[in-house]
Amino acid sequence: MIASSVARRFDQVCGKVENGQRLDLEDGLTLYDPAIPLPEVGRLADLVRRRMHGDVAYYNINTHLNPTNVCIYRCRFCAFRSDLRDPKGYVMGEEQILARGREAFENGCTEMHIVGGLHHKMPYSWYRGIIESLHREYPSLHLKAWTPVEIGWFEFLTKWPVRRVLADLMEAGLGSLPGGGAEIFHPEVRDQICEHKADAHKWFEVHRTAHELGLRSNCTMLYGHLEQPYHRVDHLLRLRELQDQTGGFQTFIPLAFHPDNTQLDHLRKPSALEDLRNIAVARLMLDNVAHIKAYWIMLGIETAQIALHYGADDLDGTVRHELIYHDAGATTPEFLSVDRIEALIREAGCQPVERDTLYRRIVRDPEDRRRWSVAEPTPV
Repeated sequence: MIASSVARRFDQVCGKVENGQRLDLEDGLTLYDPAIPLPEVGRLADLVRRRMHGDVAYYNINTHLNPTNVCIYRCRFCAFRSDLRDPKGYVMGEEQILARGREAFENGCTEMHIVGGLHHKMPYSWYRGIIESLHREYPSLHLKAWTPVEIGWFEFLTKWPVRRVLADLMEAGLGSLPGGGAEIFHPEVRDQICEHKADAHKWFEVHRTAHELGLRSNCTMLYGHLEQPYHRVDHLLRLRELQDQTGGFQTFIPLAFHPDNTQLDHLRKPSALEDLRNIAVARLMLDNVAHIKAYWIMLGIETAQIALHYGADDLDGTVRHELIYHDAGATTPEFLSVDRIEALIREAGCQPVERDTLYRRIVRDPEDRRRWSVAEPTPV
């Protein structure tokens, strides 16, 4: 039995959602209240999802590129990073990078997602050169690259302002920005998990500037570590505020913390029920962000599939060569076929739609799946 005061608050939230009204901080905290049954929160999120997207669920054919894991920062939540002399440390050469581009192109990928460590021995020209050479050799690949943490590092290396760094990378072939590095914005938590890394102000400066330059970007939240519901709702409201101002965010991706092989390995991994609640709350709070992604690499395939009824409308993609979550103990496959992704979406009662990075429908040549064209943008 739900306490009468909690029930009243939830009834108010339901009324707002059903009438298309914006939720506030207290509403977000109500949705995180464990006394509210998860299926009820999911029902509301599914209502909003279907209002926005009908029965469509998106995926793309993509690959990941992590050019180095050597990093100057020692974030407590990270299992991917390495010291320079650590045996597991690596730096990819141009031949390896272009081979990854060739593999992506030959497998029909439309996107390459590029993030990595901040290698203190590599100049800015190395990072820029990755974009430039891939774009030169494989211009059909959309290069979604470098988080605000990396952009801030490039700012330090070049002594250029953020705007000039982004403009230079766009000239080299940068297509959009991923959403990583957000973690949790509130300093009470951020100072504990990634004290020296780019702060919330820098993260927002980079995305705001990118949007002003015409770049679209994604946004994320890392949950399930030291944060509380208040910090999560605060995080979502900060994202919503920037989106009100720029409209540049395409997708929000809730990321569950995987504690294995990190400095926080004494914590437990968030449960599937917690994953679904975070996805649902995000869909309800971020009324101005078109898409919510159920990142199957992180969630697990079954939970990601269920998430399509808890507010998510995107399963990400085929995702070749993902390292960051697998280094933290993810046991999901490192690749899903298009047939498997489409089957998962249909099993969930949705209609699969292949998209490019900018959420335009992809039309494949039936004679050669490597050849594709872009249809009209999907209305959202």
